Amino acid sequence: MGDMTDQTETDRSRAPQAHPAVPHAPRHFAPRWRYYIGMVTVLACMALLFLPCSAYTIEFPGPTGNVLGKVSKAKNAKDMISISGGKTYRSKGKLLLTTVSATGVPGYPATNAQVLWAWFSRHTIVVPQEVEYPANQTPEEYRKESSEQMDQAQDSAQNQALSFLRKRGVDVSGLKVTMNVDNIGGPSAGMMYTLGAISKLTPEDETGGKVIAGTGTMEKDGTIGAIGGIQLKMVGALRDGAAWFIAPKSNCRQVVGNVPQGLRVVAVSNLEEAYKALVAIGSGKGGSLETCQAAK
Repeated sequence: MGDMTDQTETDRSRAPQAHPAVPHAPRHFAPRWRYYIGMVTVLACMALLFLPCSAYTIEFPGPTGNVLGKVSKAKNAKDMISISGGKTYRSKGKLLLTTVSATGVPGYPATNAQVLWAWFSRHTIVVPQEVEYPANQTPEEYRKESSEQMDQAQDSAQNQALSFLRKRGVDVSGLKVTMNVDNIGGPSAGMMYTLGAISKLTPEDETGGKVIAGTGTMEKDGTIGAIGGIQLKMVGALRDGAAWFIAPKSNCRQVVGNVPQGLRVVAVSNLEEAYKALVAIGSGKGGSLETCQAAK
């Protein structure tokens, strides 16, 4: 009997013990108005992000165009440089004019979401709108200004190309040079248009079959002027197959430290230097040309 009592006591001690019930804490619900305020705040933030009301312009690498080729890939597309009244010559290589595309300019508004994304993108530049164009400029005024700058660049390119050839004994009488564009504006294609016209009127293939890009204004005195967005233009040139890039010396500060791997940049200050650089690159002697150096 004693053994039975001891066993019973032991089993009881191992049995799970009951605990007094603990009352659940009452649930507290936030007032409904807080929920609605939160939703309105979220919607307002989303609206601010996606409304086209940003005060910034976003720049990124634009398309390139072969001045020795067609304006576009369309079946009946015009030559980018049309010449009548004289013999022209074909090239195996390409001369690429480079461009910068932009959002946040008159007629092409940018959203705050786009600007936020662009701040963290590797190949975009974000600048205040007042840096790019005058306040209150209309889309029509913006397009007109850009178109007028391109017209001036083409006129200067034509005049400088013919003058350059005339000095070298080429008969340019009766020649008519027409330059065509497709949604490209501004003055920065002047140098490449000039080199393209010269190349089409000389029997030598200055490109040597290579893809050579560049940028720079063509001034009336033959100098090559500085342009904007050269960092982005170099990226676009490499993207579209160029291994060489002819740049204005006056842009060297923006070039140094920003040359994409795989692209070699040559610095020039006038048309004479630009043409010599083109011939040297085409003949495989580009390695001896002057490049942009870091300021001492």
